Amino acid sequence: MSQRTDIFISGGGIAGLTAGLAFSRLGLTVTLADPSPPPEDAESKGSDLRSTAFLRPARELLEDAGVWQALAPHATPLETLAVIDCSGDPPQPRTERAFRSSDLGEPAFGWNLPNWLTRKVLTEALASAPGADLRLGTGFRSILTREREAIVTLSDGSRIRTRLAVAADGRASPMRDSLGIGTDTARYGQKVLAFNVTHDIPHENVSTELYLSGGAFTLVPLPDHQGRPASAVVWMNNGPDAAQLMAMDAVEFSEAATVRSCGVLGELTLASRRNAWPVVTQRATRLTAERAALVAEAAHVLPPIGAQGLNTSLHDIRALRDLARDDPDAIGTRGWLERFGKARERDIRARARVIDLYNRICRSDAPPVQALRSLGLSIVHDIEPLRRGVMRAGLGG
Repeated sequence: MSQRTDIFISGGGIAGLTAGLAFSRLGLTVTLADPSPPPEDAESKGSDLRSTAFLRPARELLEDAGVWQALAPHATPLETLAVIDCSGDPPQPRTERAFRSSDLGEPAFGWNLPNWLTRKVLTEALASAPGADLRLGTGFRSILTREREAIVTLSDGSRIRTRLAVAADGRASPMRDSLGIGTDTARYGQKVLAFNVTHDIPHENVSTELYLSGGAFTLVPLPDHQGRPASAVVWMNNGPDAAQLMAMDAVEFSEAATVRSCGVLGELTLASRRNAWPVVTQRATRLTAERAALVAEAAHVLPPIGAQGLNTSLHDIRALRDLARDDPDAIGTRGWLERFGKARERDIRARARVIDLYNRICRSDAPPVQALRSLGLSIVHDIEPLRRGVMRAGLGG
């Protein structure tokens, strides 16, 4: 026996769950499968310790999906972005500039939320959504596509007949592989470390990015932890340096993080586990197949710079949602999927190229490139029309 549904989604991460809620709000039936249940707290096994700054379009999508009200009490507004270009060993600030959302009459550039918490709230919302069938602990096995439908087989042997299959199952997407879609990947020899810290000086809702050879060190505001100011950290390093950092004990690691942060928030103290991932730029060679669409990291993986990763993924979800709303009878047809591909391919390609170039410039230890990086920061900030244009882009345009 097989079950019929309008939309099948492989992957229960933030993007897949948001897609499920968005489709459900349109009155469509949705089946979502993921082999892993969401963590209950930050210390649970498999918990994603990264945080995401949800830019305005992403927040609007979550509002439309009916979950922002539950997330808002946990969100920290990012009112100012401080960018610091560093040099030396130990590093010292060389050029510092602050970009303030109030200059554009906006309350914040984005709202920061822990990924594990966002996933938990989205899972609970989808579990109670009308027309939604949430299958946690069950993974994708295979897909057979026809002109009129796709037939998905799950790891428990059950079959789903669907008008549209959505691959939202990560950078190693099993659905993408089953569809025969390849990827183009650029590797940098870097790893990103993600963890939380407490610190002496309040962050005042300022997100701080410090650039140095090896990659960026970013402090993103979080709510207080055990009565102390707290931030999420995303620390990009060359691979060997990242391995050394991961091998340090908590005290030694905290000292190293404090030095790398140039002490902008005082002494940093590790307040969570440390996770590490390779830094890559990866794009699927195409975004669609017969009766199937790729979104989020199944479609594109970007270095963790400028809050582009998950926000770009939610642009994918918005595009699918809008097409389903405007032409529900054509969901999953060839022309419908072509419109999705055209709507997203140029944007993804452009973002990938810009972030790739930006990462290469920011991690370079060549003195001419470092001088260009510092000069560029000054020019972007000090020329008002350019600064306003960059900040508008930062709001998610």
